[in-house]
Amino acid sequence: MRHVTSLCWLAPLVLFLSACSDAPKTAVEKEPPKPPEALTGRQAFQRMYPQARGWAPDAQPLQIASVNLAQVKADQGKSGAWQVIFISASRRKAKTYTYSAVEAENLHEGVFGGIEEDYTARGDSSPFQIAAIKVDSDEAYKTAAEKSVDYLKKNPDKPVLFLMELTKRFPDVTWRVIWGTSVGTSDYSVFVDGSTGQYLERMH
Repeated sequence: MRHVTSLCWLAPLVLFLSACSDAPKTAVEKEPPKPPEALTGRQAFQRMYPQARGWAPDAQPLQIASVNLAQVKADQGKSGAWQVIFISASRRKAKTYTYSAVEAENLHEGVFGGIEEDYTARGDSSPFQIAAIKVDSDEAYKTAAEKSVDYLKKNPDKPVLFLMELTKRFPDVTWRVIWGTSVGTSDYSVFVDGSTGQYLERMH
């Protein structure tokens, strides 16, 4: 009788557990994907540099330039896309890498390496050391904007581009903060020292 009694006691428990296992499972809510994020020049550079080192251990930047995208809003030193031209002195080669927050015209999402090209020193620009990049593009923008209050009042919606180079014009690497759609068509830009953050010069 004890055996029967124990079975009678277990029966409701089995039915209860069976009912629980058949209960509909609550769907796990997925977080919505984060919107594409604009990055500073140094943030984008740090994403590209490891791939450039994989291409050539002695890779050095020749130029860091922002690329404005319609899909990602640029904001005070941050841009949706950047490109860096790297130089390998030992191989006498150059290779351009890009970073884009989204897939866009002529740009792939993430880091993408272009075609290797022959390189010989030419023009006004020279490769520079990674350690020289002490000031980021958002800091350069802040300095440039402080020196451009009147211009910004007259041109509040003008796009801004950023260009980092080492040229004969200044002893250190510089950020050039450019108001306009390109360097050639810009009517106003400001040079900021890329190592110290010091304001250097305005170009009208």
